[in-house]
Amino acid sequence: MGELMQYVDVCIANEEDAEKVFGIKANNTDITSGQLNHEGYIDVAKQLTTRFGCKAVAITLRESISASDNNWAAMLYTNDQACFSKKYPVHIVDRVGGGDSFGAGLIYSMLMKKQPQDTIEFAVAASCLKHSIEGDYNRVSVKEVETLTSGDGSGRVQR
Repeated sequence: MGELMQYVDVCIANEEDAEKVFGIKANNTDITSGQLNHEGYIDVAKQLTTRFGCKAVAITLRESISASDNNWAAMLYTNDQACFSKKYPVHIVDRVGGGDSFGAGLIYSMLMKKQPQDTIEFAVAASCLKHSIEGDYNRVSVKEVETLTSGDGSGRVQR
């Protein structure tokens, strides 16, 4: 994978990817116990950026409470700055497609030239909503994602 990284502008990973594929470990972090250290993730992103020249690194931050309940957040590191999203408690209906929805939300936000904080908030919210939908396709609109990012977590259907 290291040889391919020279072609990567935006790296999307998690702490397990960074450690197992590249030997980069988040310090003072224990995902099993749910202990996530933001500084450790910033360090991982800096190391990925330095080693491979990525323009941005997005790291998903899943805190497993149980197989069905997680806390879900992420970090975006770009221009030597880290932005952390809100953390969402998620009751998982289906995990399949959650990562794809995160990536799609990140790409969409970057193409729309959103600011880094808004970019990571949109990507996490899109993925968070996908976790509540059965199947691998995220059936939510941009407006529904933006409603969640604005702080409306009521879950009310708005048509």
